[in-house]
Amino acid sequence: MSENQITEQQVDNIIHGLLGLHSDSVDIDIKNFQDLLKHSLSLNTMEKKRVIDAVPTLSQFQFDELTKVFTEEREKFKELAKDHPEDIKKLLTKQQTEWIHLWDLYQSELENKEKQNEDKAKEDEIKKSLWLS
Repeated sequence: MSENQITEQQVDNIIHGLLGLHSDSVDIDIKNFQDLLKHSLSLNTMEKKRVIDAVPTLSQFQFDELTKVFTEEREKFKELAKDHPEDIKKLLTKQQTEWIHLWDLYQSELENKEKQNEDKAKEDEIKKSLWLS
């Protein structure tokens, strides 16, 4: 986990912003889509991140299909919860932990990009100084 503990609400806000990067031609209820994605018990952290990262390129049809699949999944897990409440409770706890872990993935990605940019700047400086010598 990162040095500063991030709250679930902060992750929600960050993901909400990323989901807002969808195409202008797509009509989506971001809050509902985020809720369905966040509480998906079948997708792991990386799969959720892939969905979020794909948002700018998803079509209306793709959003509609994902919404339909997530909604059907939720209904199936509700049914399963009647017979297996403890198992579903464990999955929900795991899902909450993984949602927070999404932030760690994005934070790590950002730090890597910053490091690459710093390295490139240093490389450019060295090249400049060599030409000046």
